[in-house]
Amino acid sequence: MDHRPLGRTDLRIAPLVFGGNVFGWTADEATSFRLLDAFVDHGFDAIDTADVYSAWVPGHRGGESEAIIGRWLAANPGKRDKVSIFTKVGSDLGEGRKGLSARWIAQAADDSLRRLQTDRIDLYFSHWPDAEAPYEETLGAYEALRAAGKIRHVGASNLDAAQLEAALGVSAAKGLPRYDVLQPEYNLYDRAGFEGPLRDLVLREAIGVVTYFSLASGFLSGKYRSEADLAGSRRGDAVKKYLNARGQRILSALDEVAADHGARPAEVALAWLMASPGVTAPIASATSTEQLASLARAAELRLSTEQKARLDAAGDTASQDGNRP
Repeated sequence: MDHRPLGRTDLRIAPLVFGGNVFGWTADEATSFRLLDAFVDHGFDAIDTADVYSAWVPGHRGGESEAIIGRWLAANPGKRDKVSIFTKVGSDLGEGRKGLSARWIAQAADDSLRRLQTDRIDLYFSHWPDAEAPYEETLGAYEALRAAGKIRHVGASNLDAAQLEAALGVSAAKGLPRYDVLQPEYNLYDRAGFEGPLRDLVLREAIGVVTYFSLASGFLSGKYRSEADLAGSRRGDAVKKYLNARGQRILSALDEVAADHGARPAEVALAWLMASPGVTAPIASATSTEQLASLARAAELRLSTEQKARLDAAGDTASQDGNRP
């Protein structure tokens, strides 16, 4: 499996990152351990989580995913050096635990390290913009963590082009760590937020990109093709917005290309991301070893120029609003 440089960092990763939001939510601890073992066995080596995963579950406070990863690392001490751990700070955990102030970043990083049972975070993300915390304060907090050996690199999620450019400007002017990796929402349907000025900026600045919602909440798996398919699904509300003419065109193109390869639509959708300009690796989750095997097949799938163009055209952002024919 090929490994790709992650921006200007010294990290090189396989072209798919495991999304750890499922740990402690839709995958219990025993299942999570099996998934992590299989993930590494398939040759993958980057795991993405966040301090907020999975605070949305009744009775959870956040940190559940990190804690499961930490217990897996403790049970498999030889695997820490085989994986890169990504986590995030900045989401609202309640009780004042939120944002990108220097005070909270210092505490949150220590909390994450304790849950992860490791001495360093390989890539630490600002999860959301924080209008109340100046970039200089946030980046200065990361500088202190890096100097202490607690984090190696920093990235940002959910920034637009203007915000990322401003942050990069502060890094350059003040000699502070810069956001070397971006984590945007991007997939074959949701394209307008990344394509254009933001993608131009990451390409120009050699910033690594790991995408989230890479399968559009499961829509690009082809499992949901009508509202009837949403019955009983916890993803129903998130997927409903894709059930329009543009979404159907995308599914048809995925079906065609999948048939060419004897593959699944989700595998083609991930392969499209891996072949997209600026993208280092999509983030994707699995809740079974069968799904994980499918992710491994996606990493080996190579689209022809014609197939890539066919998929590009089906999801043309000229009809990004989803209501045009």
